[in-house]
Amino acid sequence: MLLLWSLLVIFASASEEADWLTLRAPSAVFEGDRIDLICQRKTDKWEIQTMAYYKDGKKLHFSNEVFSFSIPSAVLSDSGSYSCSATVRIYFWYDSKKSNSIKIQVQELFPYPVLTVSAFWPTEGSPVTLTCETQPSPQRSNAQLRYRFFRGGRALASSWSSSPELQLPAVWKEDSGSYWCQAETVTPRVTKQSLQSQILVQRVPVSNVSLDIWAPKGMVIEGESLVLLCSVAEGTGNITFSWHREDTGTSVGRKTQRSLSAEMEVPAVQESDAGRYYCRADNGHEPIQSKVLSICVRSPASRPVFILRVPGAQAMAGDVVELRCEAHRGSPPIMYRFYRENITLQNSLAPFGGGASFNLSLTMEHSGNYSCEADNGLGAQHSEAVTLSISGTRGYRRDRITARVLGALCGGLGFIVAVLLLYCGFHKVSGGHSATDAPRDASSANPQGSIRPSSLPDTEELQPEYVNVNPVDVDVVYSQVWSIQPPEDSANIRRTILENKVSWTPGEFFPLLSPPPAMFLLFLQLCISPRTPMSSTLI
Repeated sequence: MLLLWSLLVIFASASEEADWLTLRAPSAVFEGDRIDLICQRKTDKWEIQTMAYYKDGKKLHFSNEVFSFSIPSAVLSDSGSYSCSATVRIYFWYDSKKSNSIKIQVQELFPYPVLTVSAFWPTEGSPVTLTCETQPSPQRSNAQLRYRFFRGGRALASSWSSSPELQLPAVWKEDSGSYWCQAETVTPRVTKQSLQSQILVQRVPVSNVSLDIWAPKGMVIEGESLVLLCSVAEGTGNITFSWHREDTGTSVGRKTQRSLSAEMEVPAVQESDAGRYYCRADNGHEPIQSKVLSICVRSPASRPVFILRVPGAQAMAGDVVELRCEAHRGSPPIMYRFYRENITLQNSLAPFGGGASFNLSLTMEHSGNYSCEADNGLGAQHSEAVTLSISGTRGYRRDRITARVLGALCGGLGFIVAVLLLYCGFHKVSGGHSATDAPRDASSANPQGSIRPSSLPDTEELQPEYVNVNPVDVDVVYSQVWSIQPPEDSANIRRTILENKVSWTPGEFFPLLSPPPAMFLLFLQLCISPRTPMSSTLI
């Protein structure tokens, strides 16, 4: 009976302690918050052997005499109904005590971000703006958010940013792919990721390719730099530019770059670089070619060669001299200027290149230093100076020439006459005495002793003969020649003839000249005095 009474007391005590365990938890929980679950007992009447925590009826944690359980950083999935239980020892047996249930709802600190893109199909080279859109909960409006953007698995920035926007200045074909963003609070640290968005970058084919040239002075000059500029009106991505020479079929340059234009520089242009050029542009579609451009290389005039031509060895007043100036290299047209002592004499234009010249009639004042200048607009070049000395006059030179000509003529004729005289004399000597007897008879028959040529009649008197002599640029000279009278001393003549054993007369001594004495005396007089008209009489 006593035992039954004891049991009734124990069960009554146990029923009285049904709410002996109480679970305590925070009432408002946000993502990232710490959740502390505390299981409390009303009294220490019974000894707790074990304690367990449950969520939605599922055991979360089991341990010996642990009165609290914590979730360090709450997430949305931590929402649910929580409770605890304890195993206690009542006198001689064990009993299980359960707490009340508490429902915990974890709230979003901020919603999942949404990535917005300014253009999902942008063309190459155009800008794109990425925006990571989210806001903190009004109950936690002071929460600080930071952002980060990704393409595929690669971050587009090396660190977090406080701005929810990312500006891409220009996107290209290789920038196509999946983009997403992350948003994160600093305290507590909650990170959320957006869904991925696809961006497909469109490539624009090249069009309207053109070739232009640029030179420092506005024209292509030999030895200076030249820039060939190839450009396109449209075209995206990496564009390959190439330059070609049409007349030789060779490629002269190539560049690949992400630009609508490219240039090729020739540091020092040569005259051989002149020709027809074009360029091509290609960005993966069909290559496009520009129009052909002709490039003309102008070369500066070289130092000219100055030549002064005079008619003789010595320049004299009255002469007409030629002044010639020529630059062997240089692009036409070339302007030539002639100078005497730095005073301009003449300007001559050579429109197609070559040299220029002009004639100058000299006076005594024209002595001095002469030079010329060649200028084709690329820099004037001066020749070396040539000194011209003028002496005498033109008539003096003509007299000298006349004297030289007559001297040579007289010398030649004199030599011929001497040869003829010797020939005829020896011919008479070898011919016998038939020719010498006649004069002796005639001499004895003539009581006066006068000697006349046997070839002329006794009764015919020689008449004067006139010979016109017209040397070079000399006035006409008339010479009168009279017949020669033999000397009165017939004995001397006879003695002379007998000593030489030759009988002769003037007509016999000059058998080839008609009349021989006149021609001989005329040339003799001209050779002696070529400038003076003369009338000679031999006595």
